[in-house]
Amino acid sequence: MRQGYPKAAAGLKVGLLGGSFDPPHLGHVHITRRALRRFDLDQVWWLLSPGNPLKPDAPAAMARRLHAARALVRHPRVQVTDIEARLGTRYTADTLRRLAALYPGVSFVWLMGADNLAGFHRWEKWRDIMEQVPIGVLARPGEQVRAGLSPAARGYARWRLPKEAAPRLALARPPAWLLLSGPMVEASSTALRRAGAWIR
Repeated sequence: MRQGYPKAAAGLKVGLLGGSFDPPHLGHVHITRRALRRFDLDQVWWLLSPGNPLKPDAPAAMARRLHAARALVRHPRVQVTDIEARLGTRYTADTLRRLAALYPGVSFVWLMGADNLAGFHRWEKWRDIMEQVPIGVLARPGEQVRAGLSPAARGYARWRLPKEAAPRLALARPPAWLLLSGPMVEASSTALRRAGAWIR
């Protein structure tokens, strides 16, 4: 594997948590720990995006976000990575295709908060994402109902798995997705920026 790329051997189950992480916060940590446990994952990778096509403003410098994320999440099974910038991919669907080619035999799961599922239909090639990997959706404050009624949730309702299937999600044949409720952490990057806790 190339220098600077995360390491994973064939047979491992790896969750992918993408986003700007601008800044990273305890909500990201909470989702990660729940995903490791509930989806029976071997690793979770934080994919720090060079920039979100749906957001008009550029995030803070990648080096700063990487440093903050690595300082926040210290877990032997979590890797913080800038692999999207290294691959030169702009959209998640393209990133997933490249990762599948780079890591044959690794079972990937796309992880997202319920707030992301609510707007998932606005993502570029979102149906491709649904068809490429299983998707694990985790509770976010105030977003459960909106997520469950979203176009993506309705359009793929027949492929929604019951919560009892969570430990087997990584090995499910896509399309397959699951929405986990449970304890939540009130934290968001937007709120931290508005409060002045993170200045770009």
